[in-house]
Amino acid sequence: MRLSLSLFSFMLLGITPLLSQNKQLLYDFYEIPQSLMVNPGVKTMERWHTGVPFISGLSFQAGTSGVTVNDLFANDGIDFTTKVRERVLDAMSRRDDFSTTSQIEGFNVGFRGRNRPDDYYSFGIYGETDVIVYWPRDLAILAFEGNGGTNIGRSFDLGDLSVRGEMVNVFHFGINRKMSNTLTVGARAKLYSSIFQFQSINNSGSFVTTQGQDNIYRSTIVADMELQTAGANGIINILDEDTSTTQRDLTRLFAKRVFLGGNLGLGLDLGFSYNLNPQTTITGSILDLGFIYQSKDVKNYTLRGRAETEGITVFLPDDVNEIDNDLWQDLVDDIEESLPYGENSSGYLSFRPLKAYGSIRYDFGQGQSKNENCGCGINVVSGQNQEFYKNSVGGQLYLIKRPRGFQPALTGFYQKRLGRAFSMKTTYTVDKYSFTNVGLGLNFQAGPVNFYILGDNLLGYQNIAGSHYASLQFGFNIISWNDN
Repeated sequence: MRLSLSLFSFMLLGITPLLSQNKQLLYDFYEIPQSLMVNPGVKTMERWHTGVPFISGLSFQAGTSGVTVNDLFANDGIDFTTKVRERVLDAMSRRDDFSTTSQIEGFNVGFRGRNRPDDYYSFGIYGETDVIVYWPRDLAILAFEGNGGTNIGRSFDLGDLSVRGEMVNVFHFGINRKMSNTLTVGARAKLYSSIFQFQSINNSGSFVTTQGQDNIYRSTIVADMELQTAGANGIINILDEDTSTTQRDLTRLFAKRVFLGGNLGLGLDLGFSYNLNPQTTITGSILDLGFIYQSKDVKNYTLRGRAETEGITVFLPDDVNEIDNDLWQDLVDDIEESLPYGENSSGYLSFRPLKAYGSIRYDFGQGQSKNENCGCGINVVSGQNQEFYKNSVGGQLYLIKRPRGFQPALTGFYQKRLGRAFSMKTTYTVDKYSFTNVGLGLNFQAGPVNFYILGDNLLGYQNIAGSHYASLQFGFNIISWNDN
């Protein structure tokens, strides 16, 4: 019961990409309109903005919390089997994960209320893909080593299998309100249209091999496992047909599900910014507090029960002429009866990955005062001026809810502003993926045209194959400031 090394290597390569959803460079970078998407209560200064369709907000991130490509394939003279043993099986735990997350904005528009200049409204559409696979440590050891030798009597945990993924289109509408000169709050309603979703996150059970009575070994499996899928079966069926219309059928199916033809759900974002004093600000936000009810194109697979087997028992010499394929089929039937495999189409709730941000920022290096003609209603009414600071320093905390608990990240940052034309933000982030994540974000404003680019873990670009993390975000907007 031993898989070949090539099969095990294929499994490793198939789950190499990893992405994290932390947008620490974008968070509280209020010169960029898309900062509203990570804190609907962020400070807003523009009169209106519109993103350039499909290129206003693109986000791609990749990395790994465990083994890297370079760890396995570097030409370092070490045998590949030894690398797998030392750098994967012995080094990675069930807490290590592989995931992928990306976002593409269809469009993003915002404007200040004509009769309520304290309010800034924003709306748009974006697509998001999110997949996470936890490293199945015990199952990987079982596949690599088999259940014999030193693994006799070892209980392999089937609960190590944990995977979740989805592709979803999001329609959103948000309100950002300046309550006073010190407090800004915001909320964003979301309507989710799911393209596909799958999850297998609450598995339990064990597989153990012990000494047998009628045969040499006895294998015992106890399982309570389920894979839930919604939307995937329709896609698989089209691909299996493999006809001349396959591409057109897939496009039609995706278009239907993008525009509210898939499984639907609701979500909410909340956020605030509060000035403790003219130079110190605290912020916080909660994102994707929501769910999707998966009821269409649902197909679930279950494996529940307990089974024991000692294999095929043959009594010699009486049964020497009775050995045939029926004995193997009887064995399979007995196992299936004790450990039934089932399928159903029951609907289920899938919850979005809940995210939370918090920060404290200190501004210094005072520049000019700016007369408030930007539609910032409270300041206009009071006739006060907004102080402009060239520099900011602070810290940020990020949490994301994953199937095995919250994953935190801690960020320190420095931001430099040169008027409205240019601003730069540098970050240093510590999380489960890297202790040396240095990021840089640049924002350019040329008249009404806005361009931003944000890159993470810049030190890792020296050797991409050996990097644990990489991230890139960029986009174009048209922004109206004052009377522009």
